[in-house]
Amino acid sequence: MQPVEVFKGDGPVVLGVPHAGTFVPEAIRTRLNDTGLKLADTDWHVDRLYTGLLPGASMVKANFHRYVIDANRDPEGVSLYPGQNTTTLCPVTDFDGRPIYHTGEEPETDEIEARRLAWHAPYHTALAAELDRVRARHGVAILYDCHSIRSVVPYLFEGPLPDFNTGTNNGTTCAPEIEAAVVSRTNAAEGYSSVLNGRFKGGWTTRHYGRPSEGFHAIQMELAQKTHLATEDTPFAYDEAKAERLRVHLQDILSALEALAPKLI
Repeated sequence: MQPVEVFKGDGPVVLGVPHAGTFVPEAIRTRLNDTGLKLADTDWHVDRLYTGLLPGASMVKANFHRYVIDANRDPEGVSLYPGQNTTTLCPVTDFDGRPIYHTGEEPETDEIEARRLAWHAPYHTALAAELDRVRARHGVAILYDCHSIRSVVPYLFEGPLPDFNTGTNNGTTCAPEIEAAVVSRTNAAEGYSSVLNGRFKGGWTTRHYGRPSEGFHAIQMELAQKTHLATEDTPFAYDEAKAERLRVHLQDILSALEALAPKLI
Protein backbone atom coordinates (compact mmCIF):
# COMPACT_ATOMS: atom_id res chain seq x y z
CA MET A 1 0.00 0.00 0.00
CA GLN A 2 1.39 3.38 -1.03
CA PRO A 3 1.23 5.91 1.84
CA VAL A 4 -0.29 8.66 -0.30
CA GLU A 5 -2.19 9.27 -3.52
CA VAL A 6 -1.95 12.53 -5.43
CA PHE A 7 -4.56 13.63 -7.97
CA LYS A 8 -3.19 16.65 -9.82
CA GLY A 9 -5.50 19.39 -11.00
CA ASP A 10 -4.80 22.56 -12.94
CA GLY A 11 -6.41 25.00 -10.48
CA PRO A 12 -5.19 26.93 -7.42
CA VAL A 13 -6.99 24.81 -4.79
CA VAL A 14 -5.44 21.75 -3.15
CA LEU A 15 -7.61 19.43 -1.07
CA GLY A 16 -5.78 17.75 1.79
CA VAL A 17 -7.31 14.48 3.04
CA PRO A 18 -5.17 13.13 5.91
CA HIS A 19 -7.68 10.98 7.77
CA ALA A 20 -9.92 9.11 5.29
CA GLY A 21 -7.48 6.23 4.85
CA THR A 22 -8.22 2.89 6.52
CA PHE A 23 -5.06 0.87 5.80
CA VAL A 24 -3.35 -0.61 8.86
CA PRO A 25 -0.32 -2.90 8.30
CA GLU A 26 -0.93 -6.39 9.61
CA ALA A 27 1.95 -6.11 12.11
CA ILE A 28 0.09 -3.22 13.74
CA ARG A 29 -3.45 -4.52 13.24
CA THR A 30 -2.77 -7.69 15.26
CA ARG A 31 -1.86 -5.54 18.26
CA LEU A 32 -5.08 -3.51 18.22
CA ASN A 33 -7.88 -4.47 20.59
CA ASP A 34 -11.54 -4.54 19.58
CA THR A 35 -11.85 -0.80 20.15
CA GLY A 36 -8.89 -0.11 17.89
CA LEU A 37 -10.03 -2.52 15.19
CA LYS A 38 -13.29 -0.60 14.84
CA LEU A 39 -11.31 2.32 13.33
CA ALA A 40 -14.08 4.58 14.59
CA ASP A 41 -12.01 7.76 14.35
CA THR A 42 -11.73 7.64 10.57
CA ASP A 43 -12.87 10.70 8.60
CA TRP A 44 -15.34 8.40 6.87
CA HIS A 45 -15.90 8.99 3.14
CA VAL A 46 -14.46 12.51 3.15
CA ASP A 47 -12.54 11.84 -0.07
CA ARG A 48 -15.77 10.70 -1.73
CA LEU A 49 -17.63 13.72 -0.38
CA TYR A 50 -15.27 16.19 -2.08
CA THR A 51 -14.46 14.30 -5.27
CA GLY A 52 -15.69 16.09 -8.39
CA LEU A 53 -16.84 19.27 -6.67
CA LEU A 54 -14.18 21.50 -8.21
CA PRO A 55 -12.85 20.12 -11.53
CA GLY A 56 -9.48 21.89 -11.29
CA ALA A 57 -8.74 21.00 -7.68
CA SER A 58 -5.86 18.74 -6.70
CA MET A 59 -6.28 16.16 -3.95
CA VAL A 60 -3.59 14.68 -1.71
CA LYS A 61 -4.94 11.71 0.22
CA ALA A 62 -3.30 9.63 2.94
CA ASN A 63 -4.16 5.95 2.51
CA PHE A 64 -3.07 4.89 6.00
CA HIS A 65 -5.23 5.12 9.10
CA ARG A 66 -4.52 7.71 11.75
CA TYR A 67 -3.91 4.89 14.27
CA VAL A 68 -0.76 4.05 12.28
CA ILE A 69 0.42 7.66 12.55
CA ASP A 70 -1.61 10.86 12.52
CA ALA A 71 -0.78 12.92 9.43
CA ASN A 72 -2.36 16.01 11.00
CA ARG A 73 -0.18 16.10 14.11
CA ASP A 74 3.11 17.88 14.70
CA PRO A 75 5.89 15.41 13.83
CA GLU A 76 7.68 16.53 17.01
CA GLY A 77 4.71 15.43 19.09
CA VAL A 78 3.79 18.93 20.30
CA SER A 79 0.13 19.20 21.32
CA LEU A 80 -2.12 21.28 19.08
CA TYR A 81 -4.43 22.12 21.97
CA PRO A 82 -2.42 22.41 25.21
CA GLY A 83 -4.53 21.70 28.28
CA GLN A 84 -7.33 20.03 26.30
CA ASN A 85 -8.00 16.38 25.63
CA THR A 86 -6.70 15.32 22.22
CA THR A 87 -4.98 12.40 20.53
CA THR A 88 -1.27 12.24 19.82
CA LEU A 89 1.03 11.80 16.83
CA CYS A 90 0.82 8.04 17.29
CA PRO A 91 -2.50 7.52 19.11
CA VAL A 92 -2.85 4.93 21.86
CA THR A 93 -6.45 5.89 22.69
CA ASP A 94 -9.53 6.66 20.61
CA PHE A 95 -11.58 9.86 20.69
CA ASP A 96 -13.38 8.57 23.77
CA GLY A 97 -10.11 8.15 25.68
CA ARG A 98 -10.25 4.34 25.51
CA PRO A 99 -7.11 2.27 24.80
CA ILE A 100 -6.85 0.97 21.23
CA TYR A 101 -4.01 -1.53 21.83
CA HIS A 102 -3.83 -4.76 23.77
CA THR A 103 -2.04 -4.12 27.06
CA GLY A 104 1.70 -3.91 26.57
CA GLU A 105 1.44 -3.63 22.76
CA GLU A 106 1.61 0.16 22.51
CA PRO A 107 4.33 1.57 20.22
CA GLU A 108 7.44 3.00 21.84
CA THR A 109 9.70 5.85 20.72
CA ASP A 110 11.74 4.03 18.08
CA GLU A 111 8.67 2.51 16.46
CA ILE A 112 6.85 5.82 16.43
CA GLU A 113 9.78 7.42 14.61
CA ALA A 114 9.85 4.55 12.10
CA ARG A 115 6.14 5.01 11.44
CA ARG A 116 6.62 8.74 11.04
CA LEU A 117 9.29 8.20 8.40
CA ALA A 118 7.32 5.51 6.57
CA TRP A 119 3.89 7.19 6.52
CA HIS A 120 3.69 10.73 7.92
CA ALA A 121 6.74 12.05 6.04
CA PRO A 122 5.71 10.78 2.57
CA TYR A 123 2.28 12.35 2.93
CA HIS A 124 3.73 15.74 3.77
CA THR A 125 6.44 15.48 1.13
CA ALA A 126 3.69 14.93 -1.44
CA LEU A 127 1.48 17.69 -0.05
CA ALA A 128 4.31 20.22 0.05
CA ALA A 129 5.31 19.33 -3.52
CA GLU A 130 1.76 19.79 -4.76
CA LEU A 131 1.41 23.14 -3.03
CA ASP A 132 4.72 24.27 -4.53
CA ARG A 133 3.60 23.16 -8.00
CA VAL A 134 0.28 24.96 -7.70
CA ARG A 135 1.82 28.17 -6.39
CA ALA A 136 4.41 28.15 -9.20
CA ARG A 137 1.59 27.92 -11.72
CA HIS A 138 -0.87 30.37 -10.18
CA GLY A 139 1.22 32.61 -7.95
CA VAL A 140 -0.83 31.37 -5.02
CA ALA A 141 -1.92 28.03 -3.52
CA ILE A 142 -4.99 27.52 -1.34
CA LEU A 143 -4.94 24.43 0.86
CA TYR A 144 -8.39 23.35 1.97
CA ASP A 145 -7.90 20.63 4.57
CA CYS A 146 -10.83 18.20 4.59
CA HIS A 147 -11.93 16.57 7.86
CA SER A 148 -14.92 15.07 9.64
CA ILE A 149 -15.69 13.81 13.13
CA ARG A 150 -18.58 12.36 15.10
CA SER A 151 -21.07 15.00 16.13
CA VAL A 152 -20.85 14.13 19.83
CA VAL A 153 -17.50 13.24 21.44
CA PRO A 154 -17.63 14.19 25.14
CA TYR A 155 -13.95 13.39 25.68
CA LEU A 156 -12.99 16.09 23.18
CA PHE A 157 -15.74 18.70 23.41
CA GLU A 158 -18.92 19.50 25.28
CA GLY A 159 -22.30 19.05 23.60
CA PRO A 160 -23.02 18.52 19.90
CA LEU A 161 -20.49 19.88 17.43
CA PRO A 162 -21.69 22.44 14.84
CA ASP A 163 -22.03 21.07 11.31
CA PHE A 164 -19.35 23.31 9.77
CA ASN A 165 -16.23 23.95 11.86
CA THR A 166 -13.88 26.31 10.04
CA GLY A 167 -10.34 26.69 11.34
CA THR A 168 -7.76 29.33 10.46
CA ASN A 169 -5.82 29.36 13.75
CA ASN A 170 -7.50 32.63 14.66
CA GLY A 171 -7.01 34.18 11.24
CA THR A 172 -3.28 33.52 10.86
CA THR A 173 -3.23 30.79 8.18
CA CYS A 174 -4.95 32.54 5.28
CA ALA A 175 -5.92 35.91 3.89
CA PRO A 176 -8.98 37.45 5.57
CA GLU A 177 -10.83 37.26 2.25
CA ILE A 178 -10.56 33.47 2.29
CA GLU A 179 -11.85 33.20 5.84
CA ALA A 180 -14.70 35.60 5.07
CA ALA A 181 -15.69 33.75 1.88
CA VAL A 182 -15.95 30.43 3.71
CA VAL A 183 -17.67 31.75 6.82
CA SER A 184 -20.25 33.76 4.88
CA ARG A 185 -21.26 30.59 3.07
CA THR A 186 -21.35 28.30 6.08
CA ASN A 187 -23.38 30.88 8.00
CA ALA A 188 -25.84 31.13 5.12
CA ALA A 189 -26.24 27.38 4.62
CA GLU A 190 -29.88 26.78 5.54
CA GLY A 191 -30.41 23.98 8.02
CA TYR A 192 -26.76 23.81 9.09
CA SER A 193 -24.93 25.23 12.09
CA SER A 194 -21.43 26.66 11.92
CA VAL A 195 -18.56 28.12 13.91
CA LEU A 196 -15.21 29.78 13.18
CA ASN A 197 -12.17 28.81 15.25
CA GLY A 198 -14.22 26.98 17.84
CA ARG A 199 -13.02 23.64 19.23
CA PHE A 200 -11.14 23.05 15.97
CA LYS A 201 -8.91 25.93 14.95
CA GLY A 202 -6.94 24.01 12.33
CA GLY A 203 -4.56 21.13 12.86
CA TRP A 204 -0.82 20.94 12.24
CA THR A 205 -1.33 20.82 8.47
CA THR A 206 -3.23 24.09 8.37
CA ARG A 207 -0.86 25.81 10.78
CA HIS A 208 2.29 24.50 9.10
CA TYR A 209 1.41 25.31 5.48
CA GLY A 210 -0.62 28.46 6.05
CA ARG A 211 1.89 31.21 5.22
CA PRO A 212 -0.14 33.93 3.52
CA SER A 213 2.82 36.27 3.08
CA GLU A 214 4.49 33.60 0.92
CA GLY A 215 1.41 32.87 -1.17
CA PHE A 216 0.33 29.75 0.72
CA HIS A 217 -3.12 30.00 2.27
CA ALA A 218 -4.62 27.21 4.39
CA ILE A 219 -8.01 26.61 5.96
CA GLN A 220 -9.44 23.55 7.68
CA MET A 221 -13.02 22.35 7.46
CA GLU A 222 -14.15 19.88 10.12
CA LEU A 223 -17.59 18.53 9.28
CA ALA A 224 -19.87 16.89 11.81
CA GLN A 225 -20.47 13.41 10.41
CA LYS A 226 -24.22 13.63 10.85
CA THR A 227 -24.14 15.86 7.76
CA HIS A 228 -23.23 13.00 5.40
CA LEU A 229 -23.36 9.62 7.18
CA ALA A 230 -26.40 7.40 7.64
CA THR A 231 -25.09 6.52 11.10
CA GLU A 232 -22.11 7.73 13.11
CA ASP A 233 -21.35 4.18 14.21
CA THR A 234 -20.66 0.88 12.49
CA PRO A 235 -20.90 0.56 9.50
CA PHE A 236 -20.41 4.36 9.11
CA ALA A 237 -22.38 4.25 5.86
CA TYR A 238 -22.41 7.13 3.39
CA ASP A 239 -25.84 8.72 3.03
CA GLU A 240 -26.32 9.75 -0.59
CA ALA A 241 -29.20 12.13 0.08
CA LYS A 242 -27.50 13.89 2.98
CA ALA A 243 -24.22 14.07 1.11
CA GLU A 244 -25.71 15.55 -2.05
CA ARG A 245 -27.42 18.26 -0.01
CA LEU A 246 -24.14 19.04 1.70
CA ARG A 247 -22.09 18.90 -1.50
CA VAL A 248 -24.03 21.86 -2.89
CA HIS A 249 -22.62 24.04 -0.11
CA LEU A 250 -19.13 22.55 -0.29
CA GLN A 251 -19.04 23.19 -4.03
CA ASP A 252 -20.06 26.79 -3.44
CA ILE A 253 -17.24 27.19 -0.90
CA LEU A 254 -14.57 25.69 -3.14
CA SER A 255 -15.72 27.66 -6.18
CA ALA A 256 -15.50 30.87 -4.16
CA LEU A 257 -11.92 30.06 -3.11
CA GLU A 258 -10.91 29.34 -6.70
CA ALA A 259 -12.39 32.66 -7.81
CA LEU A 260 -10.51 34.51 -5.07
CA ALA A 261 -7.10 33.13 -5.98
CA PRO A 262 -6.11 35.71 -8.65
CA LYS A 263 -6.94 38.55 -6.25
CA LEU A 264 -4.50 37.22 -3.63
CA ILE A 265 -1.36 37.54 -5.74
